[in-house]
Amino acid sequence: MKPRQYSCGLDAAIDVIGGRWKALILWALHAGPLRTGALRRSVDGISEKMLIQVLREMEADEIVHREVFHEVPPRVEYSLTPLGVRLNEALVPLGDWGEDNMRAIARRRGVEPAPTH
Repeated sequence: MKPRQYSCGLDAAIDVIGGRWKALILWALHAGPLRTGALRRSVDGISEKMLIQVLREMEADEIVHREVFHEVPPRVEYSLTPLGVRLNEALVPLGDWGEDNMRAIARRRGVEPAPTH
């Protein structure tokens, strides 16, 4: 079987952030490291099992770092790697576009928009 080839940089980037949760996890980690529970609370609707699965994929892609603190009780924190920071920076314009168009998108899709701050 022939290995997959990316057709362009966007194809490679989408492969890394594809799926429902990865971009939201990246966004949640932008302000700094979070423990697993805090990260799950930051990403509305994700189950603990799915969070752990997605975080493992993100670790394998070297965009998220997992640090285990050997203390009692054990503590694990997740943070962005330099590669993850760059990817998050690339997502800022996409997030801005989403903010600017969220109400119209929500209306067309029958979704409740997030409350405005």
